[in-house]
Formats: sequence, structure tokens, C-alpha cells
Amino acid sequence: MLGWIGDIERLTEENTFFRTVTFTGTHEQLTLMCLPPGEDIGREMHSGVDQFLRIEHGRGSVEFGASEDRVDETYAVEDGWAIIVPSGVWHNVINMGDDDLQLYSLYAPPQHADGSVHLTKRDAERAEATAG
Repeated sequence: MLGWIGDIERLTEENTFFRTVTFTGTHEQLTLMCLPPGEDIGREMHSGVDQFLRIEHGRGSVEFGASEDRVDETYAVEDGWAIIVPSGVWHNVINMGDDDLQLYSLYAPPQHADGSVHLTKRDAERAEATAG
């Protein structure tokens, strides 16, 4: 396949894994994510990577900070909302609802190993720790 094509809304809403890498190109990567009620992605910052997220199902909160130990901005998000996280911005996405928070993310350039599937947040953290 020369590119990627799919029903992103359906695929995102069917995904029940913490993170599923769906496509990895030279300059961009698509991942699907699912956060159970009360779970978060985890406070993180991507150096040299811009990120776009879109909420397909659920209700959550997005935090931005200029440094690891500060939350400078907090936003409520739900179905249909989009978030852009520029390189170097600390951020977190938290499920604040009673249902799964299902979203997809585009990283530019790619951030995760091609084909990665992390069933849980703990699996993702272990994979990231061993990746270096």
C-alpha cells in the first residue's frame, strides 16, 4: 500500500487497547488510544515531535505546561475536539468520564515503534523504558 486509508472514527471507537500504532510513515505516525475511566496518558513532552489528537468518544481533560512540574493550562474536551501539542510542551490527557476515552493521535515525526500494540498503559511504559 502506498499510503493509508481507513474509517478513522470506526477504528478509533473499536480500539480497546491503550495504544495501537496503525500507520508509520517517514514523517508522520497514526496511533489509536483508549483510556478507561480515571486513566491518563501520563505527563510527557516530545522533543522535536509535534502531536495532533482528536477525541472520538468520551470526556476528558487536557493539561499543558511549560515545564515538567507545572500545569499552566487545563481544558475540558469531548467527542469531536482536537488538540495540538507543539514540540517541547508538557502535556497530559485524562479520562474524566464514566466511559472509555477513545482518541487518535498523529505524531510528526513518528514517536513509537512501527506496529506497536500496547494493551495497557503499563505495557506502554515498559516498552518505552526498554526503548531507551
